[in-house]
Amino acid sequence: MRILVTGGTGFIGSNLVLELMKENHDLLITGHDAEFKIPNFQGKYLQPSFLGIDFEVIGKLDVLFHQAAINDTTFLDRNEMIRANYESSKKLFEYVISKGCKRIVYASSTAVYGNLPAPYKENGQVNPLNPYAESKVLLDELAVKLAKEHTDVTIVGLRYCNVYGKNEKYKDKRATMIYQLAQQMLKGNPRIFESGEQKRDYIYVKDVVQANLDASRAKKSCIVNCGYGEATSFNKIIELLNKVLKLNRTPEYIKNPYGEEYQSYTECDMTLAKEKIGFVPKYDIESGIKDYYEIGELVGRN
Repeated sequence: MRILVTGGTGFIGSNLVLELMKENHDLLITGHDAEFKIPNFQGKYLQPSFLGIDFEVIGKLDVLFHQAAINDTTFLDRNEMIRANYESSKKLFEYVISKGCKRIVYASSTAVYGNLPAPYKENGQVNPLNPYAESKVLLDELAVKLAKEHTDVTIVGLRYCNVYGKNEKYKDKRATMIYQLAQQMLKGNPRIFESGEQKRDYIYVKDVVQANLDASRAKKSCIVNCGYGEATSFNKIIELLNKVLKLNRTPEYIKNPYGEEYQSYTECDMTLAKEKIGFVPKYDIESGIKDYYEIGELVGRN
């Protein structure tokens, strides 16, 4: 199949490309030179990045995996965020559909839920609290509109929760607490906000790759959550990291400067993902961290 992965050198995109390379696909990717260099990549690398490419070089696709985005929730330039994440995506979707692409899978985010009560359900309720989340709400609305207009095209949005795993180190300060705490623990006791009972729903990147593959085979358009479906506290993560790193670090608690704005609990309801695209995550938090460490990516490689 002829497949385009935008953001193909980024965190999730690179893991997806590495999996797709195992099969004999005609692969095209967009990305940035500063990100992960995909070893032995035999496909076509379209430059300059997703925002600058000439769409005509894309041609007809069998599947579009759209992972490219500004994904920094602290980036507050609303106009640039909407241009990059929504307007450019709209142009891309409309172009590939016009050329005969029948399957689109794109990255949405649980950021669309804001401070709505967890576990999050895909029931239409959203509460975007920043330009990034707003751009994803607009993208979801576009996907629904295009799916209604083009009933022969299947469009699936995956609302990613906290994704961790190989290549997230390239995200630097935007890497998950799992990666950041592991780096802290190599040097000494980790610092976390008071109590340490703040909880996040973490999903291993290998599962996210599988979710994308499942979504590309979906029978109907839909938007579904992409998490593990269970929240884990920072204290528990430190406990699990101590186990795999063979350490005995204890957390140092610091005051949370964000107050009530801070999300202390995130969790996805994964019922619809199983029902609509047949996705069931394989790695719970313990097995995911263990695999992350055993493949040599959690610590030791920079």
